[in-house]
Amino acid sequence: MKGVFVASFDGTAGRGGPLRGRGPAARPVGPGAVHDEPVEVALTFDDNRLASLVFGQYDQNVAHVERRLEVTATALGNHLVLKGSADATERARRVFEKLYARVRTGCGTLTLGDVDGAIQEATVQGQLFPAAVVAAEPDRPHFEQIATRKRGAVRARNAAQDAYIKALRANELVFAEGPAGTGKTWLAVGHAVSLLEQGHAERLILSRPAVEAGERLGFLPGDMRDKVDPYLRPIYDALYDFMEARHVDRGLQTGVIEIAPLAFMRGRTLTNAIVLLDEAQNTTSMQMKMFLTRLGENSRMIVTGDPSQVDLPPGQKSGLVEAVKVLDGVEGIGRITFRDVDVVRHDLVRRIVTAYEGAAHGEADADRNPNPRRRPLA
Repeated sequence: MKGVFVASFDGTAGRGGPLRGRGPAARPVGPGAVHDEPVEVALTFDDNRLASLVFGQYDQNVAHVERRLEVTATALGNHLVLKGSADATERARRVFEKLYARVRTGCGTLTLGDVDGAIQEATVQGQLFPAAVVAAEPDRPHFEQIATRKRGAVRARNAAQDAYIKALRANELVFAEGPAGTGKTWLAVGHAVSLLEQGHAERLILSRPAVEAGERLGFLPGDMRDKVDPYLRPIYDALYDFMEARHVDRGLQTGVIEIAPLAFMRGRTLTNAIVLLDEAQNTTSMQMKMFLTRLGENSRMIVTGDPSQVDLPPGQKSGLVEAVKVLDGVEGIGRITFRDVDVVRHDLVRRIVTAYEGAAHGEADADRNPNPRRRPLA
């Protein structure tokens, strides 16, 4: 990669060892060499400011890679030294090169989610291609991305999101199931906005069932729209993430963007539109069938939900759960299932989801502290 210089040393040479050049981390060579011997890789970035963005505030990104890949990383100025097993240091090297390439494009500050995405991408690279191929072509393979005018390119952060974006592009109807924080709704809105901006659709229709979750709609102030707007707030938030506020407001006024509760879908035929149904686990079987049969010509549907958070009355079957079973194998329909390990919202959210799933299955060894090196704050 232009602007990054790599020097790799074997486990016995130390910092003054011979320069190996750019590429995979050097493995011990010679008679009787042990391949799991620790190696050292040094990276030098050509721009101190960009290097500081890669390392993060107080080197938090460096510390995150250390914990995730079990390497030791020391950052100083625009220099970074990685120590660990040959495989781990090679993967860490690819991670930092990817992050540096990203900040060079002007993406700004990196989040820990971006770092996790680079780790996932580097892991997939190492599994599919030999190290020599990966070194020669750092961007092969790369996760799929969604591009909008405001947000720019948003790349998938894990293999599940990568498969999700591919399914959205390949199918007219896509079901996405999984826990909160996996990016189901956010990526679906981003994909819908990108299709709208590219002229592949004339309308964007976003819907959620207005199901009472322990609270009564009738006690909320205002008219019908005021009552259901809180249920649609997550969709508004995603829209403003991918579109300028003035464009969202104009779209809502002109009908190019429509946000409505599921009950308003009955009797309609939705043509030339991207239609998203969020929180679909709270639809009844009849509502789901009604919604799916609204699909018109040159339209696409995305249905997202979390089957573990059904707010329907006891004994009532979820329309989402039933639909994915009934429509399994039907041509033109894609299905993506996210798991707790795919949570990208916050690492603590992933551990919370894992703990709840473990409790639901009677498992005593839920992932409560996957990071023994990290101590609680005093």
